[in-house]
Amino acid sequence: MTTSYAAPHDSPVVIDRREGPYGEIVLRRHGALLQIIANGCFLMDTSDGRSERLLVDAALGALDGRTAPDVLIGGLGVGFSLAHAAAEPRWGRIAVVERERAVIDWHRSGPLAELSANALADPRTEIIEADLVTHVNETSDTYDVLCLDIDNGPEWTVTEGNESLYSGGGLAACARVLKPGGILAVWSARPSPDFASTLQNAGFRQVRTEEIPVARGVPDVVHLAVRPG
Repeated sequence: MTTSYAAPHDSPVVIDRREGPYGEIVLRRHGALLQIIANGCFLMDTSDGRSERLLVDAALGALDGRTAPDVLIGGLGVGFSLAHAAAEPRWGRIAVVERERAVIDWHRSGPLAELSANALADPRTEIIEADLVTHVNETSDTYDVLCLDIDNGPEWTVTEGNESLYSGGGLAACARVLKPGGILAVWSARPSPDFASTLQNAGFRQVRTEEIPVARGVPDVVHLAVRPG
């Protein structure tokens, strides 16, 4: 997720509004930006993308040099993470889990296609329409990296059902889909020392955070952790 920097005098214009299985999801234009709003909560916009790029790059950099690692990205959003991953030839399979059909449609045939068209055409890319919490508990696939960007952070979730993902049990499910030595990377709108402790208690090692400075307020962060081999 990213912070909006649209000029305050601009009036947002709704492009599409849908009622999905998890509530209302809206795509709107605010000045030059496209924004996604879920149940009245601002999620992200097309203003920057530094956080999403760091999420992907930090995870790749934390790996142990394995060839063509597979990555699972939780959340399609405005497509920054997917586009950045697809621009990196070192990745192998690039799977993205997105639970909102509207968001997928906006990328495949809507206004967000300009950001993700090349990535969606990449043969390494796969879009999985599913709830991430359900997916990590049920899939038989494993990955070298799991990047989570479905909320504004462990302490600021979009829906109540997502809270379980950041608990000990949810992190155990995340570890289950990671190969030994795999990397879990979690985006957050603010630092969360409690979440770092939860990661350690869940058995992850080399837990650390990387900060992304923002124009105003506390920095965004990426929590990084390694599943033991």
